[in-house]
Amino acid sequence: MSTLRFHALKESMSHTAIPIEGKEKRSDLFGKNVFNESAMRQHLSKDAYNGVMSAIEHGTKIDRNIADQVASSMKDWALSKGVTHYTHWFQPLTGITAEKHDAFFETIGGGRSVEKFGGDQLVQQEPDASSFPSGGIRNTFEARGYTAWDPTSPAFIYGTTLCIPTIFVAYTGEALDYKTPLLRALHAVDNAATAVCKYFDKNVKKVSSSLGWEQEYFLIDKSLATSRPDITLTGRTLLGHSSAKGQQLDDHYFGSIPSRALSFMRELETECMLVGIPVKTRHNEVAPNQFELAPIFEEANLAVDHNSLLMDIMGRVASRHNFKVLLHEKPFAGVNGSGKHNNWSLSTDTGVNLLGPGKTPMSNLQFLTFFINTIKAVHDNEELLRAAIASASNDHRLGANEAPPAIISVFIGDQLTKVLEELEGVTDGKLSPEEKTDLKLNVVGKIPDVLLDNTDRNRTSPFAFTGNKFEFRAVGSMANCGNPMTVLNTIVAKQLKDFKVEVDALIENKGLKKDEAVFNVLREYIKASRNILFEGNGYGEAWAIEAKKRGLSNNKTTPEALKAKVSKKAIALFEEMNVMSKIETEARYEIEIEEYIMHIQIEGRVLGDIARNHVVPTAIKYQNILIKNVKGLKDIFEEKYQRVSLEQLNLIEEISAHIAGINANVTKMTNERKKANSIEDIEKKAHAYCFKVKPLFDEIRYHCDKLELLVDDEIWPLTKYRELLFTR
Repeated sequence: MSTLRFHALKESMSHTAIPIEGKEKRSDLFGKNVFNESAMRQHLSKDAYNGVMSAIEHGTKIDRNIADQVASSMKDWALSKGVTHYTHWFQPLTGITAEKHDAFFETIGGGRSVEKFGGDQLVQQEPDASSFPSGGIRNTFEARGYTAWDPTSPAFIYGTTLCIPTIFVAYTGEALDYKTPLLRALHAVDNAATAVCKYFDKNVKKVSSSLGWEQEYFLIDKSLATSRPDITLTGRTLLGHSSAKGQQLDDHYFGSIPSRALSFMRELETECMLVGIPVKTRHNEVAPNQFELAPIFEEANLAVDHNSLLMDIMGRVASRHNFKVLLHEKPFAGVNGSGKHNNWSLSTDTGVNLLGPGKTPMSNLQFLTFFINTIKAVHDNEELLRAAIASASNDHRLGANEAPPAIISVFIGDQLTKVLEELEGVTDGKLSPEEKTDLKLNVVGKIPDVLLDNTDRNRTSPFAFTGNKFEFRAVGSMANCGNPMTVLNTIVAKQLKDFKVEVDALIENKGLKKDEAVFNVLREYIKASRNILFEGNGYGEAWAIEAKKRGLSNNKTTPEALKAKVSKKAIALFEEMNVMSKIETEARYEIEIEEYIMHIQIEGRVLGDIARNHVVPTAIKYQNILIKNVKGLKDIFEEKYQRVSLEQLNLIEEISAHIAGINANVTKMTNERKKANSIEDIEKKAHAYCFKVKPLFDEIRYHCDKLELLVDDEIWPLTKYRELLFTR
């Protein structure tokens, strides 16, 4: 075993579980470090409290005097908890969170100082925006950007810093973050859904989008992970032969959680509780050393913030337990990768889940309205939804017989399929009294019973209805949930807006009653959306063929998928719904395509370095040992040496062939990368990296992984899969 691997393994075995002290209940810890509604009631004046709540619930502007009061109370609350700094916490288009800490400390002359924090500092800051991705919205020398307080997501304390969730925009007003478009999309779906809800309940004044994410991840010993340059620099293994034992026995899934991992989870959950992340579920996932964490559903904007915060907390807590968290969608070849299922629904301020069945035909007609409109929205925008989850890392996972394919389809189950088929057969135009009775009692009225029995799931479906919500299963584990949630809420908002126009037209122009008009429009939507519904095996080649016949896209790579983001249709959609301007949409496309190029570029450089500077020298070293052995056999056996050394000679030849294969393909990859780098058109450059550079990764890996099996384990330089995945 190489010296590096030996010391890494030795260090990993010396790690012990870190006990978590304290007997406080989770409910006592929850939100303890959050300036939430409870804290505001306690620390704010009545006027200040009402001002903030009005901003949260109705989007009203917060008066400057109110902002000063809130800032002062927030500061006093934070100082009482040992806080020294504050920051505007935002989510730039880098995929991670950003923060610049400022101390409350201010000098006032005469050698004196005070803790100061006013409404100006709370409401708006001006961080340097020059080094954040902008997609051409501004020049590098135009450094000014603004962060602005988002009162709908409460401030929280992390360590000794007061974190204030904010949006991040350019000097000219364009969004440079994930939060701003998301807030606009949530406003759009609120308006559109509330208008439709009034067909069924005039008391509805607001509709909120909810999100429940499920975060999958790997826990790897930190010492072992550090010994791998590919994990350190790219977040995944670029080479490595499969372990003899992987996930074949299904013995890890839902198994007993290893004690060291459990220790990490306990501290992670404590940290989450303190900052108001309502984590509830933890379990082993399918692959060795893979786990999942899931919270209780929350309002979508807050849920997105919490998931972004969680990913940061996970890394910090893992380090204290001598772990490294891998959030890459496919960190290991041959075992399952990680996703982030986004469970989405809509609910009213009257407490009704619009995607949950009710007890009456009227409430079930409301359910069908939102259920069918969502399906129609996905059908009409399936390419855009695919683009929302596109990334270099997620390309490895989609369609890899462990995750949904790149083809977007909707699973609703056999029984709901039958309900839609019955609705599709509804008479066009006015309904007779008998038809109304039959429809409401025998079709719509039975939906709760149907859903009660419809408990099956389809893990191969990227967008599945699971009883009272839709589960967007294709989101990658590294992704910021704001991207897919912005697209999903926007397309549903647009669809509901169009639905209301069509229903109103039938009522006003055709003289149909409300229920008849709703049924007529829904019937047409069922017909129009039939192609997106699929109940079978999404992994099979037969589905790819069938999907093509249905006119569904199958964009397997990020460069192919992202084009949908800047189609005329997508740009018009975002502009109509006031979610993003043409400039903002095109900027995001440029940022994401550049990010794809850089990811593949970095991986290519790292792989070339490891292959030539680690693998090849080690193979040559072992080959020299074999050559020396063969020469010794010749001295001993003389004329018989060829026969007795045949195996060694064959091994020497085989090693030589793999070394030659590595060198030839690394040279080819380097040349293709140089060609790609010379291309000015960003779209063509991305395609060159995708279809010319990236395929050579597999060729290089093939030879490296074969050498791993041939070279003496004692001198192999890289920590192996069996050590990474099975070290507790």
